[in-house]
Formats: sequence, C-alpha cells, structure tokens
Amino acid sequence: MLGGGEGDGTGCSLTGRDSSMDGALGSLYGGGRDAGRSRSAGLGASAPSVARWLGDIRTYFPSSVVQVMQRDAIERLGLSALLLEPEMLEAVEADVHLVGTLLSLNKAMPETTKETARAVVRRVVEDVEKRLATRTRATLTGALDRSARVSRPRHRDIDWDRTIRANLKNYLPEYRTVVPERLVGYGRASQSVKKDVVLCIDQSGSMAASVVYASVFGAVLASMRSIATRLVVFDTAVVDLTDQLDDPVDVLFGTQLGGGTDINRALAYCQSQITRPADTVVVLISDLYEGGIRDEMLKRVAAMKASGVQFVALLALSDEGAPAYDREHAAALAALGAPAFACTPDLFPEVMAAAIEKRPLPIPDMVTHQ
Repeated sequence: MLGGGEGDGTGCSLTGRDSSMDGALGSLYGGGRDAGRSRSAGLGASAPSVARWLGDIRTYFPSSVVQVMQRDAIERLGLSALLLEPEMLEAVEADVHLVGTLLSLNKAMPETTKETARAVVRRVVEDVEKRLATRTRATLTGALDRSARVSRPRHRDIDWDRTIRANLKNYLPEYRTVVPERLVGYGRASQSVKKDVVLCIDQSGSMAASVVYASVFGAVLASMRSIATRLVVFDTAVVDLTDQLDDPVDVLFGTQLGGGTDINRALAYCQSQITRPADTVVVLISDLYEGGIRDEMLKRVAAMKASGVQFVALLALSDEGAPAYDREHAAALAALGAPAFACTPDLFPEVMAAAIEKRPLPIPDMVTHQ
C-alpha cells in the first residue's frame, strides 16, 4: 500500500510519516520492475546517505523488519563495502546475518573498523548466549547424569526412584517391601569428563548463520567440566579452534567464510582426535557439498559409527530451515544410520542430549532427508 506511484490506481498521494516510510522503502525496493515509476530509487554510494537511511528505517520499522531490510540492502545494492566503515557499523541493527557478512569481510577490513566490528559481533554473540546457554547447560547436565547411571553404585549414589521401579516385580507383600536385585545409581559426572564432543563446522559462505550459532554452543559446551569439547572449522583446509573456545568472538574471527569444501579431510582430522569412541559425539554441520573424496568421506562416517561414535549430521544450525544441500550425500548418510536434517538453535540442546544418551534423535517433523 505504501509506495503509491502514478500507476497504483488510488489517485492519492502520501504525506508526512507515510511519505517518509515510502521513501525508505523506495530507496531499497524501487528499482527493477518499479524503475519506471516517478519516485527515485537507490541509496547512492555516499556513506552519509546510507547512514541517514539506516536511521530512517530504525525509526519507522520494528527491529525484525529492519534486519530484513539491511540484509536486502547488502545483497541488492552492494553495500558490503560500506560496512567496512566504523560509522556504518554503529548505525546498523546487529543480528546473526550481519555477523556473517562481517566475518566474510574480515580479511578486507581496515584496522580502524576491526574494533567496531568486534563490538558488533560481541553484542550479537552475547544476546544469543543469553538466550540459549542456561537451557543448554540444564538439558545436557540431565542427559549426562542419566547416561552416567551405573549398576553397582555406592550407597550415596543410588537413584532410589529408578531402583524401586526397576525392581517392582520383586515386591514381597508379606513384608511390604521391594527386594532390589539390581541397583541403579548416578555416576559422579562432575568429577570427570564423561563425554567428548567434536563440532565439525563447514565454513563455506552459505553456512554463515550456522557458524555463529555453533561457535556460541561450542563455548557453552566447553564451560561444562563433564564435556570435553573440540571445535573444528573447515573449507578445503582444516583449522582446530579448540584453544579459543573460551571466547566465541575469537572463534568467529578465526573463521574465514567462503571457499571450497573438503568434508573428507575435516572428518579425517576429527577421527584422528577420537580416543574414546563409545563416549564421543561428532556433530557435522554442513550442506554436504563435498569437494573432496566422497567415498572416503562415507567410509569415515561408517567407521566412526562402527567404533561406537554417535554421529550427528546437521544441514544447518539456524532458524531458516535447510539450505540447498547435496541430496545424494544426505541419502548416503541416512543409509548409514545418520539422517541429515536442519536444526534450529532451540532444538540443538535436545539433539545433543539424545546423542549423549544414545537414544533416537528428535528429528523435526519437516525433515529434509530420512
């Protein structure tokens, strides 16, 4: 309804706030099929013009809409170069997608902009961590406690509720008691590492949001003493960022979005780091477009699963559903018992809990491949 040019048929003109909103929209979306209309379109190349426009859209539209418009501006009008200027970064509405854009520009970023860029990235990372960290720790702590149950516990470690339920068949009515043939107890998860988790992340350009979320989850997992977490990112090369897991911002700036993909090489490295296969969860986050040796990749997955490793394949770790992905490779993984599916950040703790407990994964109803 906004954007009434001469051809809209209403015969009405916009004034005041409506006109300003129309101008902000027209600057971004007024090209293409609307180019023949009387209003002008485009933000031009000047930084002041873009700064004013960014301020306008934040005035007229809610944050969720502003983020969409910023993404469209970067894609449609080629504004990536302007994000290299500190004043631009201070004006934008920060979100996960903007972080992905900044990371892809990292190598071209002048020193004067890097500190501002880190501040923007940190703001987004802290927001994501605040939303997800507490629930992730609680969910995985419960899963670790359950997976650590032992059959010959010490008295103080007995899980009496589960022990009674496991021995109800041995109830003696004349004595009004249960004779426990089998004791069920909790392991002492807090005193030792119970599970090893390897996050193996494809850092090709299409996986930007997944890299951001995986880095935050990696930091959360690394903060749990009972989980030994390793974070590996790859394109055609493999980089182990485990020593930076205490700060997900450092992790993100250690990635290099874009480039090719060699999943086989990445899995070979991950496989070499596994020392306790029965207590290890490997999470591959990739769109599965393999530039390496396909058959070798599948053999590695099969070998890891045969050794007792819990293998999870996520096509995306984001709120946007599955990206374009290699369906042939997804089908091959599914045949090995590793269905590939897209996972939202809110579902990820449940997926990890299921993998830790070695029970079926909570695959969403709208699975991408089974």
